[in-house]
Amino acid sequence: MKSTIIAGPCVIESAELLDTVAAKLVDINQRQGTDIIFKASFDKANRTSINSFRGPGIDHGLLMLSDIKQKYGLRILTDIHEAWQAVPVGQVVDVLQIPAFLCRQTDLLIAAAKTGKTVNIKKAQFLSGQDMRYPVEKAREAGAKEVWLTERGNMMGYNNLVVDFRNIPDMLELVPTVIMDCTHSVQRPGGANGKTGGDRRYVPQMALAAKAFGATGWFFEVHPTPDQGLSDAANMLELDKLETLIEKLI
Repeated sequence: MKSTIIAGPCVIESAELLDTVAAKLVDINQRQGTDIIFKASFDKANRTSINSFRGPGIDHGLLMLSDIKQKYGLRILTDIHEAWQAVPVGQVVDVLQIPAFLCRQTDLLIAAAKTGKTVNIKKAQFLSGQDMRYPVEKAREAGAKEVWLTERGNMMGYNNLVVDFRNIPDMLELVPTVIMDCTHSVQRPGGANGKTGGDRRYVPQMALAAKAFGATGWFFEVHPTPDQGLSDAANMLELDKLETLIEKLI
């Protein structure tokens, strides 16, 4: 079974950025025999500050994601924050992602499941891997054909995360696809003067450690110039370093 790899910028910043990243992912797929899923958010509804960049919104964002899908033939993943978004988003993307803070929202899970698309549920920072049994049950009972789970770290004190890699085998008892979110797990939430900080230096180690614990896939937010990114700048991996890391993993 091929590993599930998800990659793309944190948020849709521009059509040019999406084209740059998508072209690189196609190039990697051709050389490595992978099937990387393209990820970008049309709205970052959980930014630290009200003044933070959120994205183009659902209407323009879905048009841009649909364009990437048609031009490059990549599968698409994006996240939803409200139940009403599931239907229009499900008409464009292949995987609906449930943000970590919202993974217990019953109406959101049900709406995503009813689209018939794969539902990727990110584990909340306040839950254990075993606790994810209940979000999975909600999605499955609502008719989800395929459910994935994603590990992204737990809160540890103020403005920091710690990853308990034991969550990965625990979640593999619930679903066959468990993904390691290697970039969000190095965040320092809200720890950078009104925005999220972090340290991308540890992204490769997060990925390799997750492989040792049995992860079946990896999630990377990438950007050609991450320090200039408009969201999660400190955590995104440099786009030109992605292929080397994927080679190590596969």
